[in-house]
Amino acid sequence: MDKYLKEYIYYIKGELNLGTNTVESYTKDIEQYIDFLKTYRHKNNPEDIEIPDIRNYMSSLKRKFLAAGTQARKLTAIKSFHRFLFLEKYTTRNVSKTISSPKQEDKLPIVLSIEEVKILLDSLKSDTPLNLRNKAMIEVAYACGLRESELIGLKISDLHLNQGLINIYGKGNKERIVPINKKAIATINDYLENSRPILRSNQSKNILFLTKSGNAVPRTYFYNIVRDAAINAGLRKKVTPHMLRHSYASHLLENGLDLRLIQELLGHEDISTTEIYTHINNTKLKDVYMSAHPRAKKGH
Repeated sequence: MDKYLKEYIYYIKGELNLGTNTVESYTKDIEQYIDFLKTYRHKNNPEDIEIPDIRNYMSSLKRKFLAAGTQARKLTAIKSFHRFLFLEKYTTRNVSKTISSPKQEDKLPIVLSIEEVKILLDSLKSDTPLNLRNKAMIEVAYACGLRESELIGLKISDLHLNQGLINIYGKGNKERIVPINKKAIATINDYLENSRPILRSNQSKNILFLTKSGNAVPRTYFYNIVRDAAINAGLRKKVTPHMLRHSYASHLLENGLDLRLIQELLGHEDISTTEIYTHINNTKLKDVYMSAHPRAKKGH
């Protein structure tokens, strides 16, 4: 089965042009699936895999109390793998076709309020090169609604600050151009002038955000940067980089921007992915109603 996995990885990288993080995630999921087939079903040939084998694997995930979302993601990888095997004629049928994803609860993303974002941004310091870098990263992440990978992948050549625009390379290396506000531009310029020259190494000519050793900032670093900044700002929510992206989209919608434009800014392929932010705003509206309407208050 290992040779089929190698070919599959080449297929999703080359032909499907999936992003690095997605490729890594799918690879890990299929490795675990293959290991299960070998160990518990004694199968090492794709043609021998049957529907009960997949169902048995999915049941094993459920017994491990994995979240429904995690199970669904793993099944998506398995379906992709079996579709590849069928397309390449390594199997005569796609046995994963009839397997349904586990039901998931409709969980709305947690967002920061506009006031909470203001508290966070106003608390950021710029007294050291690293603090100034951290401030610039958080400002840009919220100003442009970026994924972590998009932020840390930014290059100086992607910046068009005089036009108020930056180039973003999203999932599958798809390019989009997004506007950036004046405050974020000012912070980037401050970082470029007073911080980045101190952090720069010979190998980092075009990378925008650098570590103190002059390398690109790892994703885990930025997660810690956002978490620590939120704690220092006194925010009670557990703030993550992706929460900044959710907040960006929710605030744009709250202030009247068309959903289709938000879809383009976020780089969503499907409008249904963007529509979740309408549910967030509807929930907010309900909360406001329940606290404001005299007949909705407790005791009436």
